[in-house]
Amino acid sequence: MKQLNQEAEKIMIERFGKDTIIALATIENEVPYVRYVNAYYEDGAFYIITYARSNKMKHIADNPIVAVASDWFMAHGKGINLGYFGKKENSMMVEKLRHVFAEWIDNGHVNFDDENTIILCVELTDGLLLSHGTRYEF
Repeated sequence: MKQLNQEAEKIMIERFGKDTIIALATIENEVPYVRYVNAYYEDGAFYIITYARSNKMKHIADNPIVAVASDWFMAHGKGINLGYFGKKENSMMVEKLRHVFAEWIDNGHVNFDDENTIILCVELTDGLLLSHGTRYEF
């Protein structure tokens, strides 16, 4: 991904460096599918807690190219399954996600004992961010 300038990165962190709802689109057999997900942005990527056997993850396994969108923002990216939420390699991101998603993470909706509970990383490849009349492309 082309590096965001400091001003654009600051806007991305302000908007998405917290529990944020974004639209995530995948493709299966040339048909697009879109759904809303809770996401957290950091360093050019969104992080999402999801279920490994979900349709979104099946689509990403077949075609990792995805699109994301939110208010005044759209981008393309590559979906990467980082694996089980509880695995050692994910511990730093897990700590951040537990803090960011603290309002709902322990409400019983997510089963952290299930190894199919994973972290999806969407590495942004290009996009468009609009803010107060300024257009940032990356």
